[in-house]
Formats: sequence, C-alpha cells, structure tokens
Amino acid sequence: MGGTDVTDGWEWRAPGGTPGSAGPPPGPPQTAPTTPYGGSAAPYGGSTSPWWSDALADPWRDPYAPAAVVLPGVPATGAAPEPVTDPDAPGGPRLRQLLLVPLIVALLAGTLGGALGYAFAVRGGVGGGVTLGAGPAEGPALAQRRPDSLAGVAGRVLPSVVTIRVAGPAGTSEGSGFIVSTDGYVVTNDHVVADGTGRASVTFNDGSSSAATVVGQDPESDIAVIKVNRTGLRPIEFGDSDALAVGDPVLAIGSPLSLANTVTAGIISALDRTMQAGEPGGPVRYYAAIQTDAAVNHGNSGGPLVDSAGRVIGVNSTIKSLVAEGQEAGNIGLAFAIPINQAKRITQDIIGTGKARRTVIGAQVAGTGTATRAGVGVRLAAVEPAGPAAGAGLKAGDVVLRLNGRPMNEPTDLIALVRKFAPGSVVTVEYRRGSTRQNASVTLAADAK
Repeated sequence: MGGTDVTDGWEWRAPGGTPGSAGPPPGPPQTAPTTPYGGSAAPYGGSTSPWWSDALADPWRDPYAPAAVVLPGVPATGAAPEPVTDPDAPGGPRLRQLLLVPLIVALLAGTLGGALGYAFAVRGGVGGGVTLGAGPAEGPALAQRRPDSLAGVAGRVLPSVVTIRVAGPAGTSEGSGFIVSTDGYVVTNDHVVADGTGRASVTFNDGSSSAATVVGQDPESDIAVIKVNRTGLRPIEFGDSDALAVGDPVLAIGSPLSLANTVTAGIISALDRTMQAGEPGGPVRYYAAIQTDAAVNHGNSGGPLVDSAGRVIGVNSTIKSLVAEGQEAGNIGLAFAIPINQAKRITQDIIGTGKARRTVIGAQVAGTGTATRAGVGVRLAAVEPAGPAAGAGLKAGDVVLRLNGRPMNEPTDLIALVRKFAPGSVVTVEYRRGSTRQNASVTLAADAK
C-alpha cells in the first residue's frame, strides 16, 4: 500500500523497532468503561462523558500519539444542590417583603399606643400620682405675663390691698382698704368703720394681721383713715381721676363677701355720676362718682379701683341693686367709686388735722322736685352774703345751668360736683337770670365748720 503502514491499533511496535504482538500495549490492563447502569460507554452519546473512553482500542488511532482516557465521574450520592434563581428575574413579592409591612405597622401602632398611654397616665393620675423627671426651669410662655397685662397689674397692686374688720355693738363690720404710706396709713370707707369702737384689725395680702386704730373720718365724703403699727409697707401708686375717660379699663380689688384678694375687671361706664347715699338716720353723703361695671359687692367697700397702669383712681363705695329693702344686694354691673383726687385731698386733711375740709359754693339750692319748669338747671334758694357765689355776683333765684361745662339737672348735682373740687379751686358757672344767660368765675371755699 505504498509507503504508509496501516495499523488497527493492536499492532504495537516500539519506536524504531519491529511490530509487537497483537494486543494492547504493555501496561496495566484496560477495562472498558461502563455506564452507571452497567453498559459500555457509548462513544459520543454516553450519558457520562462526551469522550470515547475506549481510545486505546481505537483501530484508527496513531499508536505514537499520547492517549488520554476519560473515565466517567462517580455520581453524587447526597441531596441535590439548591436551584439557583436569577435575582434580576421578574417575580412575585418575596416572603421577607410580605412580612416587613405588617412588622412596621405593628411597631408604629405600639409606639403610638405607648405615647397615648403615658399621656393618660400622667394626666389621669395613674401610677400613684408620682411625676418623674424635673420640671422646666422656666414657666411656659403663657406664664410670662407682661407687666401691663391685667395679671401683671393685679400682681403689683395686691400687696397694697388689705382686709379690714371692725368690731361693733351689732357685730363685726368687714370691708377693704389700701395702704397709702410705708409707715402704715390705710384708706377705707367711713361706713366700714362708722359703727366700730375705734379699733380695727387689718389683714395683709400675705395673710399676716395687725391691730389698727382709726385716725379720722369724714362721713359726708365716706372716707376714713386708719393706721397700723408697722413699717416698710408697700403703698399704692396714685393716679389722676380728672384724666379719666369713659371706656378706660379698670380693676376692682378687695374682699367681697369675705373673699380676700379678689380681683374683678371692667371699664369706666360714666364719670361725675351724682351720688346721694347714707343710712337712715345717718349723714347724707354726696359725691360725683366714677361708675364702673367691674363686679363690686359687699366687702369691696373701701378697696381701690385702679387703672390699666395699676394706679388707684377711685375708692369703691356703693352699688345699685334691684333687690327689695332688707334683702342682700349683689352686683348687677352698677358700682360707684369716690374719685381719688377727692379722696387723696380728704386723706391728707385727716392725717394732718384729724378732720377734712368740705368745699362749698356759698349758696343753698332748692330741694328735690323743685327744678326749673324746663327740667334743666338748679335754682339757688339762697346765697350767703360773704360766700363765694355772692362774690361772683350770683343771687337767689338764679338758675345754675352748668358748672365747668357739666350740666345741672338736680340739686344733688351741684352739691356733689362742688365737693369734688378742692377749696380754692376756680370754676366757671353758667347761669340764667330771667331770660338772660351769663357766666361767672367762682372761687370755691372751705366750710367754716
């Protein structure tokens, strides 16, 4: 066959030698591979390897080429490996996601429930009333009251307000008052101490008490002054009752119905409201009062009426009520205070001389019900020859229409308004004589008594 020898694979010869005997080359005996099921490994189609395992028996094999025998691997006897899933492959929600949502909801619900439970426990007193933790160093913003607020004004004035008790034959009279000097002078109403024996008890804002003596009284103006044996007191600040206007805010402070340190608020309802007051058989009191709707009741008498700056502008004195005679009266929004300019002047007189001067115009007026036919003006029944009215040219029979611009309608109007001014004050009097209107300047004087 030419120069090529063909061998079937069993004709083995050593390199450079002669052919050997037929059969497999020297070496360990070769065992034909078997399949896991006992059969021979089929070339190119076996289930265990794509290689033909009986390569040494290949008749077409080059005997000089190296041979590699591939044996089938031993099948694993353990559990099958976990299948591998593509993480990017689309699919339904995982179990972890399904469990995460209710877990978050449960945590939120638990937190909210715990917060509500704590708030309920603190506000409802659960836990034996024990409060844990320190309080804030400062109060909340709402507690930081401005000095000009109602609470700020009340806080400044209350230390100057006192409760007064006076023992008398008919029992104990109780009212209010306010401190006007550091060495113990206190202003109150005359009717608070009028039925007493001359000694009183004063209770201060801090609850302490001291005995007091009556310095002097002026029944016609309803002002009295008492004194306690104590120094270093906090006096009230005085305002100007002539500078007031209707609608100004005010506070009334005192001890209504024995309720000490009571503060009520209102406004000035009217000015120069003529008051004629007094108990049956007692002196008749006249004053041009400050009217307020601040709640004033029995026991407020003698206490201060203060403006929005905490300055006293009046002394609470009387109230109007709808109750029948002999019944207990209560506030209906009609309370009256003596103007502080008048009360201060009388207080100075009492402290200085033991009694107060009474301002007069030097004329007598006709009684109630004798007003002019037109209902306007007050007719002078008599004029004192050497008095202030006569000195200004007024005569009996003249009808006073206005005093310093204030209309006169009743005889009490002229008496009360004259007593509002200090002796020596000059007032303008508009009057009518016959059909002629005239004006006169009258210098008021002190009563000779």
